[in-house]
Amino acid sequence: MDKYKVLIFDWDGTLADSIERIVQSISRASEACGLLPLDDNAIKGIIGLGLPEAIAVLYPDVTDVALVEAFRRAYAEHYLQLEKEPSALYPGVREGLARFREMGYLLAVATGKGRRGLDRVLDAHGWGGYFDVTRCADETASKPDPLMLREILAHCGVQAEQALMVGDSVFDIEMARRAGIDSVAVSYGAQSAAVLQTCEPYLTIDHFSELGEWLCAPRLAKVGAYV
Repeated sequence: MDKYKVLIFDWDGTLADSIERIVQSISRASEACGLLPLDDNAIKGIIGLGLPEAIAVLYPDVTDVALVEAFRRAYAEHYLQLEKEPSALYPGVREGLARFREMGYLLAVATGKGRRGLDRVLDAHGWGGYFDVTRCADETASKPDPLMLREILAHCGVQAEQALMVGDSVFDIEMARRAGIDSVAVSYGAQSAAVLQTCEPYLTIDHFSELGEWLCAPRLAKVGAYV
C-alpha cells in the first residue's frame, strides 16, 4: 500500500466514540426548540454533515433563521456539557496513528465539526498540532462536497491517488469518490457496513486496527513477474 502518502480521517465515529453524544444533543435541541422528536437512526444518518446542513436535512420545513440559530445554540450547549470529559478514542486509534506516523504517512482530519470544536478536542487529547492538516465544515464546504479533501491534497502537495480517506458515513465515502480518492469505511461508527457498502468503499473494516494490518500487508506480485 506504499502508493499512499497521506491518510485522511473523519473525527466523530471514526477516531472518537462520540456518536451517542451527538444523537443525544440533537434530540435535546429538537425538544428545546419544540420540534418533533427524531428517531436515533435518522439522526445517525446525518452525522458527518456540518450542523447547518444537518438541520436542513432533519427539518427541511424549518426555514426560520432565528429557529435554526436557537437549535444550533441548544445543540452546542448540550454537547459542550457532555464533552467536559472528551469522548474517548476508539480502541487502537492512538497506537495506530502513532504507528502510521512512524511509517512516514502524513496524517489529516476532514470533519463536519466546527473549527473551535475540533481544536478543543484535539487539545484535550494532547494532539494540538499533531496532524499535518485539518479541515472543518465551517471553514470550507460541508461533506460530501470534495472541497475539503482538495484543500488537504493541495496543502500536502500530493495527488488524489496518493491519499486515502477513512470514515464512518456515506458522506465520507461519497466525498472521497468525488475527489478521486480511495476510501475505507469503518462499520463501528454512525452507519452500518451494509449502508456504507452501498457507496462502494475500497475496503470496509470493523476495528481500527484492521487499517494498519491492511496497509502493512505485502502486496501481491504482479502477474507475470516470475514468468
